[in-house]
Amino acid sequence: MLRIHRDTEDKRQFTGQERRQIVLQMAFFPGAILYGELLLRLFDSTVPFFTMALARIFCFSIAAGLLLYVLLDLIPWPKLSRTLAGVLLLLGTVYICTEYCCKAFFGLYFSVGYMAQMAGSVAGDFAGNAIQVVIDAVPFILLALVPLAVFLAVRIRFFRRQTGMTPVRVTALVILAVLQLAGSLLSATGAKRNLYTYDFQTNTSIGEFGALTTLRLEMQYGIFGKPEEPLIQIQIPTESTQDTTETTVDTTEDTVDTTETTGGEETTETMLPPPVYDFNTLDIDFAALENAASNDTVRAMHKYFGSLTPSQQNEYTGYFAGKNLILITAEAFCPYAISEELTPTLYKLANESFVFTNYYQPDWHQSTAGGEFAVLTGLIPTWQGDTVALRASADVAMPFTLGWGFEKLGYSSLAYHNNSYRYYDRHLSHPNFGYEWTAIGNGLELASSNWPNSDLEMMEATVDGYIQAYLETGKNFHTYYMTVSGHANYNWPGNNMASKNKQTAQAAYPNNSEAVQAYIACNLELEYAMEHLVKKLEAAGIADETVIVLTSDHYPYGMVDNSKDYYVELSGVQDTVSDTSRYKNSLIMWCGAMEETVVVDTPCSAIDIVPTLCNLFGLEYDSRLYSGRDVFATNYQPDKASTCMPLVVMPIGSSYSWITAAGTYEAATGVFTPNPGVQVDAEYVDLVKQLVNAKFSYARQVLQRDYYGIIQDALEK
Repeated sequence: MLRIHRDTEDKRQFTGQERRQIVLQMAFFPGAILYGELLLRLFDSTVPFFTMALARIFCFSIAAGLLLYVLLDLIPWPKLSRTLAGVLLLLGTVYICTEYCCKAFFGLYFSVGYMAQMAGSVAGDFAGNAIQVVIDAVPFILLALVPLAVFLAVRIRFFRRQTGMTPVRVTALVILAVLQLAGSLLSATGAKRNLYTYDFQTNTSIGEFGALTTLRLEMQYGIFGKPEEPLIQIQIPTESTQDTTETTVDTTEDTVDTTETTGGEETTETMLPPPVYDFNTLDIDFAALENAASNDTVRAMHKYFGSLTPSQQNEYTGYFAGKNLILITAEAFCPYAISEELTPTLYKLANESFVFTNYYQPDWHQSTAGGEFAVLTGLIPTWQGDTVALRASADVAMPFTLGWGFEKLGYSSLAYHNNSYRYYDRHLSHPNFGYEWTAIGNGLELASSNWPNSDLEMMEATVDGYIQAYLETGKNFHTYYMTVSGHANYNWPGNNMASKNKQTAQAAYPNNSEAVQAYIACNLELEYAMEHLVKKLEAAGIADETVIVLTSDHYPYGMVDNSKDYYVELSGVQDTVSDTSRYKNSLIMWCGAMEETVVVDTPCSAIDIVPTLCNLFGLEYDSRLYSGRDVFATNYQPDKASTCMPLVVMPIGSSYSWITAAGTYEAATGVFTPNPGVQVDAEYVDLVKQLVNAKFSYARQVLQRDYYGIIQDALEK
């Protein structure tokens, strides 16, 4: 008969060997958890290893390990304790290995909830790549299995029934409580408190608080919700719009005559007053909405958006009015994929019409979905719980996208993608953006179907349709493409586009690594797609009537692994993922009708595309409702912080870098470097930081509160 003694019934002292055994058992689980956390951190080249985050991770890891030990030790059946310990160690190993693989392939850590959402799509669309990722991760996986292997080897020594354990457990619980409290105080009251509370997201949380704490917070916030975000009103002076809200001055009146006498003859020169431009706004009474709002957050949003200075119209307002628009988000595109010899069409498009020399596509911490969302909406992409902004936007009103804007002008709004129509739930988001959505699985048929699919074949299958419809009916078109040929992994086996164009890329880049050659090979397919598109437009005689805009969803982070940063090899720029220069990219904006090239050196990014195109095409829109701005608006002073100035915002790690017309702030160093000849006042940096934080906060709330739906209702009344 099994008999269990209460600890209090046995007062004997432990022998030295027993004490050592108990200490080792008690230390094993904290050590195993800390080992896994440090291993994941060590293998993540995008996260600095020695930061204050180590203190938080140490506290949380030791506390969690001690809790696990105490709970298992309280179970009166040693075999069950050992079995549960083995299962939990296995699950923990699977978890950190999965997170490692997510970071390796997508450049992000994913929440468990998001992994579950994406599992089917990844298995269906990225199966071959997933296998390759796991193969590449074998060294990490083997190291991650060490704690489990050690436990299995000596498991019989764990949880032997011993009396007199109450003092040991109490000691463990005391240490646990102290460390958990210390970790919580360091997290909830320190500089990273927003990431620990209302701004929590898995990708940044793992680097700051550890994988296990991130998992705990995911469950905690999933059940109870996140803390309410404190929306503050920015304290940046706004520019007055008084006396400048008239339309362009009628130049047929109020002219000034100046008369000169030259050689006995009088000559009259008419001096026209400069034009006075209106502002890009809609008839929105933010003050009335603020007074009528019953929700504090919504009230704060009305006050914030109403306080912003709108972008002023300019010489390029309506510049492309009446033309067609083809907008392309090119998978993992970058400036270094453009070559005059190898990619002549891309080179032509990038160096004619509007040439943007200071354009960026930040890492929005949402992989392709984040960059695409920024391009399509003009909003900063923010996580909505376990959901990326692109998917979350499908459940709220999105009336201010280009799709709906052009539809109001009588255009057809079409969207295509040469991958699964359901990936990232685009079959829900893109129709909500105003597009007729077609991809593989719901109407798009390609000649071949090997991963990744061909951009050229997508163009060949789609271009004739909307060109012919335009020629026959005269109905303008706005067509959107999301390409996929440039997708990682960048190697010969398993990448159809790399293999297809291998010889051409190797001949052009004979001395480069396989990763660089394969990346170039993938982007040759984009070149061929653009060549086909331009030729079709020219053959139809509508190149002058069509605008092509192309940018990336993100830089090719698939070229960066834990052994080498191949992007440095491609670019020749000695930077890292922590530097703003890493995210400098290309924005192509080309029209056959433009005879002269216009160089634009204003700092801008993906969130500026929608408001800029709205201005160029003469769409009615309210510039205050976007995170970005019209690049051509000039109602700002370069050395002054304002709500309508050029502002490139970049989430880098768990902080924000930014670029303005005055200079660059690098979050990694905390240093602001002014541009040559520019001087700013002492408050400038703090004011811009305040504006950056506000932009992220209010962009998050736009989706969370269905804010555009509120504005749409107000406009329709």
